[in-house]
Amino acid sequence: MDKSSTLVVIGAGHAGSELACGAREAGWPGRIVLIGEEPHLPYHRPPLSKACLAGDTQAPELLIRSAKAYEKAGVQMRLGIAVRAIDRAARTLALSDGSALPYDRLALATGGRARPLPCAQGAAANATNLHYLRTLQDVERLKPDFLAGRRLVVVGGGYIGLEVAASAIQRGLQVTVLESEPRVLARVTAPVMSDFYETMHRTRGVRIRTGTSVQALHLDATGQRVSAVVCADGEAIDADLVVAGIGLLPNTELAEAAGLAVDNGILVDPQARTNDPLIVAAGDCTRFHSALYGRSLRLESVPHALEQARIAAATLGGQARTHDPLPWFWSDQYDLKLKMVGLSAGHDQVVLRGDPGQSAFSAFYLQGRRLLAVDTVNRIPDFMQAKRLVAGRAEVNPEALADASIPLTQAVPIAAV
Repeated sequence: MDKSSTLVVIGAGHAGSELACGAREAGWPGRIVLIGEEPHLPYHRPPLSKACLAGDTQAPELLIRSAKAYEKAGVQMRLGIAVRAIDRAARTLALSDGSALPYDRLALATGGRARPLPCAQGAAANATNLHYLRTLQDVERLKPDFLAGRRLVVVGGGYIGLEVAASAIQRGLQVTVLESEPRVLARVTAPVMSDFYETMHRTRGVRIRTGTSVQALHLDATGQRVSAVVCADGEAIDADLVVAGIGLLPNTELAEAAGLAVDNGILVDPQARTNDPLIVAAGDCTRFHSALYGRSLRLESVPHALEQARIAAATLGGQARTHDPLPWFWSDQYDLKLKMVGLSAGHDQVVLRGDPGQSAFSAFYLQGRRLLAVDTVNRIPDFMQAKRLVAGRAEVNPEALADASIPLTQAVPIAAV
């Protein structure tokens, strides 16, 4: 590639921002264009359901990079514009403003969107007090309803739902959480962790109903606002506002329409390449094979998005780097810092280290003796050690692991150290 070549990055989130600037650092010599549908510069999304919603962080503080940083990297920003189609044969993009943009190499960092509530049909889908939480615009739309004394119903007891509940309690709202599974965080944590978080929320005033699915939304006399959330058992829960946090859908439509390989995510190889040699992809929108876990994964994680974006940037710069990420995540609720590393699917034993009663403990997920994943609450040293052990496919001694007086390193068999 030379200085006349154009790299276009579609998607101005964590992955897109990192990929565009990273490509320049990796040696891309030509033009770089970063396209984003939102009018804002790329910003950090995790604080939206935490500090931003609680009122502790303002929009300007969320920026990933300043405008000057993109200018210095020679990245041209095209914000408030959507890509309608990719013409791979002509190597052009059809944009929402009616123009066409040619490319020599293309990077897809299209991310994902909030999964819509299935029962929100017809007028209910457009109710002014039904909210999702994925973008800065979503937060700005929610804030006028997010007032002390208001009755909030959160649909979904995953990380996003519980973070919204915690922020709402801090702002003085009355909160009910509805979760269809038998416990909160059921898809990602052990019962001990679910029990701990249910207790923490209930003691702060959150009403939690598990094993409860939502059947319908009742609208008020204006037909524009939800007045009650109707559960499958017939109970109607009065609501001044509703926030749905039931998962994310990857934005793969552009890729699929262009004939790229897609399977609940844009399929990429360890160098972030799609089945088109001119196109790379990174972030929440991708699916890849994990050598660490021996299966195909799609991860919704900022650390993964950033690392895969760096791999894609290296690929564009002609560098042979590969991607086999160690998944890790975090969630802030009240004064509780939950940090998680690895994926617990397939575990057959959970070993507890520390004391949930002191709000400082870790849950270790084992398959046989192999350490698959670790959840830590207010135990940062455990988390840092766990990252190394999970990445190293360490086998551990469960008895030593459970004894908090024994250093974690001594819970690993000598042969594996």
